[in-house]
Amino acid sequence: MRIVIFVPKDVHSLELAGLMDVFAEANARVEKLFYEVAVLAGHEGTIRCASGLNILTDCAFDAYLGSPDTLLVAGSVGVPQSPGGRVVDWIVKIAAQARRYGSVCTGAFVLGEAGLLKDRRVTTHWQFASLLAERFPETRVESDRVFVRDGAMITSAGSSAAIDLGLSLVEEDLGREIALYVARRLVVFLKRPGDQSQFSVHLAAQAIDRSRLHNVQQYVLNHPAADLSVSTLAKIAAMSVRNFTRVFSQEVGISPSDYVDRTRIDVARFLLEGSRLPIALVAARSGFGSTRAMRRAFVSHVGVTPSDYRDRFRTSGDGARISLSENG
Repeated sequence: MRIVIFVPKDVHSLELAGLMDVFAEANARVEKLFYEVAVLAGHEGTIRCASGLNILTDCAFDAYLGSPDTLLVAGSVGVPQSPGGRVVDWIVKIAAQARRYGSVCTGAFVLGEAGLLKDRRVTTHWQFASLLAERFPETRVESDRVFVRDGAMITSAGSSAAIDLGLSLVEEDLGREIALYVARRLVVFLKRPGDQSQFSVHLAAQAIDRSRLHNVQQYVLNHPAADLSVSTLAKIAAMSVRNFTRVFSQEVGISPSDYVDRTRIDVARFLLEGSRLPIALVAARSGFGSTRAMRRAFVSHVGVTPSDYRDRFRTSGDGARISLSENG
């Protein structure tokens, strides 16, 4: 099965390496060259990744003579730049020939320039999701997804999400058992559902850990089952409710109530993954109060019920994750 990966200038090395390693491990498992991967760029020879790593491409895009089964476009650092008309025309031609095509990170912008995103559901790196929606308004951008499959097209978020995309293709081609083997070899989970959030809300919190809101964020994380009303949080921040809501939304990017909801979901996820606590106790400890409220939040934000989430991500007991005490 021929796979073509087009890499732009300043490509994220993790995206390319992640894809290549997934396909290489799959080949090793089936003990044959099932995936034939070609790395193409705007020119023949060496291309420099954003990390400083130099990679040797197989050939320039317009010198490729094969007929690929899959076309993938990698992303680059910074605001995406047009790769030029010749590359875009080539993308259109190859995508029409391929059984499936897609992108990693900001590679979605190249697909957009090729007219391949119209009336499609897509995702990209969360940092560029609003820009993608602005440039291609007829596209439905799902900014909080790891990857999105829409017909023959599959798009993924940034960097490490390339591994998730690759695993989904391996599972489609060779079955879940092979994909699970590859995931274990790469020490990742098989596989994050496409509808799983790109990042925990606390990654965003860490980015502003010196702000005046840090104490509020830590309080929410440490006391998910407490009264976390906006008025309570405003008192902790020593602000009026109106000013607190405005400042929090500006600095964190979401409202205080949304932050509380996402934190409680993160806490519940951790408990579901790492402990055998009953669902009702997980709901209580994470601040939902009832299993019904937690179920509603999970279906809305995660896309699966708490029970389904535990079935997918529960530690097998081999020490891969730290278990929580079941006695509190």
